[in-house]
Amino acid sequence: MGSSYGMTHVGLVRSNNEDFYVSKPDLGLYIVADGMGGAKAGELASRITVETVVAEMERDDQTVNLDSLSESIQLANKNVRWEAEQNRQNAGMGTTVVAVLVNETKACIASVGDSRAYLRTDGELYCVTTDHTWVNEIGRGLGLTEEQLRTHPYRNVLTKAVGAEDTVEVETHIIDFIEGDILLLCSDGLHNVAGEEALVQSLDQPGPLKAKCELLIEAALEKGAPDNITAVLIEN
Repeated sequence: MGSSYGMTHVGLVRSNNEDFYVSKPDLGLYIVADGMGGAKAGELASRITVETVVAEMERDDQTVNLDSLSESIQLANKNVRWEAEQNRQNAGMGTTVVAVLVNETKACIASVGDSRAYLRTDGELYCVTTDHTWVNEIGRGLGLTEEQLRTHPYRNVLTKAVGAEDTVEVETHIIDFIEGDILLLCSDGLHNVAGEEALVQSLDQPGPLKAKCELLIEAALEKGAPDNITAVLIEN
């Protein structure tokens, strides 16, 4: 296993950072969550989700694989729902999540919402995950143009989120992850703002992962950074 680095930034508009991420190289576990909700509820939802997944993966009796990763996100959904029920000010809180388990040649990826996992391999950038959004799942089917979708009032509406319903369907993938590949996990404050061309340019710059993370954050800041920005890089 190679190296990893993560970074988050509040952006230029928001007053608090509702993104939460963790890197656990000892487990091969990396997670990004982008919370939503009033007051501090979004921060709470993303933190509960990440901490639940980490705790489940660290259990001594746990078989760490794609199924257990998916099940840990479903448990996080219950924990976020429970917390929202206990405290009225947290009602309606939720979060996206994208999590990856990596080993020598494979990566297991689980996601809910519109935080993404990208794979940079053999000169190409692939978005592995699917955005669970109104734009992606409904808007495009209505024949709206990309320009119309970018300004549509529903453009930020998620069709799935951890904490939104009593149960959550988790999208899962297993992909090849070979020497020289880079995985990028990020919140929509990066990919929606910087654009994929900037992602490629940042990832292809020489230097350590920390420098690449700084370039990714800077790419969103240069576009006004209306949202929190988080990037986690894993190199094999």
